[in-house]
Amino acid sequence: MVFSFIRYTQPGWQFNITPAKNISFSSCYYHPRLLPLTDLKDVEADTDFETEAARNADIGYRAWMRGALTWTDKNTADKIRFLSPPSLKDEYTFIFKYWGRPWALFALVQRLFSLHNPFKELTAYAKARSKKRINPYTNPIARESFHTFQSTLVEAQPLVAVIIPTLNRYKYLKDVLEDLEKQDYKNFEVIVVDQSNPFDADFYQSFTICISVFHQKERLLWTARNNAVKATKAEYLLFFDDDSRVNPDWITQHIKGLDYFQSDISAGVSLATVGMKVPASYSYFRWADQFDSGNAMVKRSVFKQVGGFDEQYNKQRMGDGEFGLRAYLNGYKSISNPHAYRVHLKVSEGGLREMGSWDGFRPKKWFAPKPIPSVIFLYKKYYPKRLYRGMMLLGIMLSNVHYRNKGSNKMLAVSIGLTVIKSPLLLIQFLRARSIAKKMLRKDDGIKLLEA
Repeated sequence: MVFSFIRYTQPGWQFNITPAKNISFSSCYYHPRLLPLTDLKDVEADTDFETEAARNADIGYRAWMRGALTWTDKNTADKIRFLSPPSLKDEYTFIFKYWGRPWALFALVQRLFSLHNPFKELTAYAKARSKKRINPYTNPIARESFHTFQSTLVEAQPLVAVIIPTLNRYKYLKDVLEDLEKQDYKNFEVIVVDQSNPFDADFYQSFTICISVFHQKERLLWTARNNAVKATKAEYLLFFDDDSRVNPDWITQHIKGLDYFQSDISAGVSLATVGMKVPASYSYFRWADQFDSGNAMVKRSVFKQVGGFDEQYNKQRMGDGEFGLRAYLNGYKSISNPHAYRVHLKVSEGGLREMGSWDGFRPKKWFAPKPIPSVIFLYKKYYPKRLYRGMMLLGIMLSNVHYRNKGSNKMLAVSIGLTVIKSPLLLIQFLRARSIAKKMLRKDDGIKLLEA
């Protein structure tokens, strides 16, 4: 992004970094002299920005959020980024416009504590404070032709492998497999890597679909997914969780999405029953800004090129985020697919819940490392220092309330207050996590190339 202040609000957004190689990638960069308008036709320049760079960057950001599929390369992105920087007032205007007053104040406080010129900061903040917050997801780009699109890929019926690691969730896995029995797409196999204790081989006998079951005694989630990929010859790999529900056209919609957009990954959206509210952006097609291994179809060719899941993430979090980021950095197209959605139950038993955390920043034990060391490992490995530091600060500040309350603005305010109260404990937890992450960074790469 041209706006540097995005590091205060979205430091972990993968589109803050660009691929090191000169390859094409999905982008929100825009400049009228360097990129065609295409889907950006009805996005007008915002005259509240005082510099041309800011007005053009704002057009690109709004269009990206509404589903514009701009595809550029690093050379073009660098030319746009360095044409001219937005002013300090424009940076604050950007925060006020998309995140509102609390976040603009958060940015101001950080900059004052970082010894930036207080007169310039306060003056720019005051000039921008009248900017009203908008919803960037209104009037998304409609793709009506998708509904009538006759997919030749769906008609060809290629083999799909639905990959499900499971751990002590037979109660929920039963519903998952029954949903798969009802799929209108028929040429698929199910590969279950069962890590349950006790293991129940008889559980699988009553289902009518093709199921291959592998009993894996050690609880290694990312090894399980890698082994499942190796166990199939399918060209389309559909990753699924064992606590989800889907409609009968779920597989069809994934394949259709890949075909329609000529993309490499169909990132199905997840409608969670607990935690954060369902984002408005889940209702339309757009670039996917995350990879959810509980609902994503990936071409096998992606694994051949970038390798499998990093097995250093075993017994930790963010293995799917790392894979998605690696695919993005290698120029693979990933589309957020609203029609291939799942309902994610996020049950409190089994799965990663048995490995000591609710999410990457919420360990279950008071003195456990925080965040989960693999989170630090991810951001240290791929992100510049200022984005890594911003992500750690933001993640820790907003994670001091229970997972079920993370969607409440009031509880997030409570979480920020608890950050001050708990700061000695949080520092100890963070230092423990960072120490483990540094050891992970010194180890050999856990990413293995998969055989063709």
